[in-house]
Amino acid sequence: MSESNVNEDLLRDTVRDMMKEMPADDSSVIAKQKKWFKHAGVAKSGTSKDEVVVAVAPGFAEFLTENLTGLSHRDILRQVIAGIEEEGLKARVIKVYRTADVSFVGAEGDQLSGSGICVAMQSKGTTIIHQKDLAPLSNLELFPQAPVITLDTYRAIGKNAAKYAKGESPSPVPTVSDQMARVAYQALSALMHIKETKNVVIGKLAEEIIVDFATKEG
Repeated sequence: MSESNVNEDLLRDTVRDMMKEMPADDSSVIAKQKKWFKHAGVAKSGTSKDEVVVAVAPGFAEFLTENLTGLSHRDILRQVIAGIEEEGLKARVIKVYRTADVSFVGAEGDQLSGSGICVAMQSKGTTIIHQKDLAPLSNLELFPQAPVITLDTYRAIGKNAAKYAKGESPSPVPTVSDQMARVAYQALSALMHIKETKNVVIGKLAEEIIVDFATKEG
């Protein structure tokens, strides 16, 4: 048996064991909304050229509350928004329900963005910067290794997204490639993706989210 097959078998066994520890019904967790992360109805198409949409995947901040390395979704959003605002633009947060794929979350988010630029994030932390009219898999910038994305990196992602919205061509945000991180977090990443996908609602329109970082967690 090859080493890759052994690793795949180990991953499946690990995920299977972790799934057994999950409650059979997670609905009570899904239903618990955060005071700082409030739903405000169906998201409308933006008309302001100085806005960047931050689109999050279905489980973000409610069903799941941290990325792969334990950074809270609240802190991640705060940094992305801060980066956008540092460039003089506005951030608008939406939650996408029809997909858990970060590329397609971005493709839906940029259609609602007045500038046509969107930062899309999965709950595990994988992030992209996407531009309207690009194919879903054609990103302006891709950050696939969530374990190596720091809060400073999330802030820089917000800044670059705002620069694209202003028509600039910024240098890509520096990223670190750590193959060992992929191995270390592979099982948890798979489990988080399963949890995220559970919250996909086919056909449900994206919702506007009002974030209030002055409100206490909960």
